[in-house]
Amino acid sequence: EVQLTESGGDLVQPGGSLKLSCVASGFTFTSYSITWVRQAPGKDVEWVSIIDSRGQRTYYSDSVKGRFTISRDNAKNTVYLQLDGLKTEDTAMYYCVMDDVRKYYAERNEFPPRKNWGQGTQVTVSS
Repeated sequence: EVQLTESGGDLVQPGGSLKLSCVASGFTFTSYSITWVRQAPGKDVEWVSIIDSRGQRTYYSDSVKGRFTISRDNAKNTVYLQLDGLKTEDTAMYYCVMDDVRKYYAERNEFPPRKNWGQGTQVTVSS
């Protein structure tokens, strides 16, 4: 059974930083890209960042490029997302998802099944 567990979300002031973690189990971690997505209340799901299975290629949405950094430790089955220069518009629930969500959506016109998502961690940016 795929399990993804996020942590690290918190309330932070604009300009602040957070580091999110996603611990995975139940599948061959080293065979999959991992995507961080987020969803703000009343808004669509937005992919934020993707890292390939070896951690050699990373991708960022335009909204976070230059401020967020994704990384992974395959020995620990963990993916990280460093959030710097946080803005109020970064407020959302952040989820890690097994697979490259951008590629998956382009091929199938839908997101990966929810069983391949974590439960989410809340990031709130407010003064």
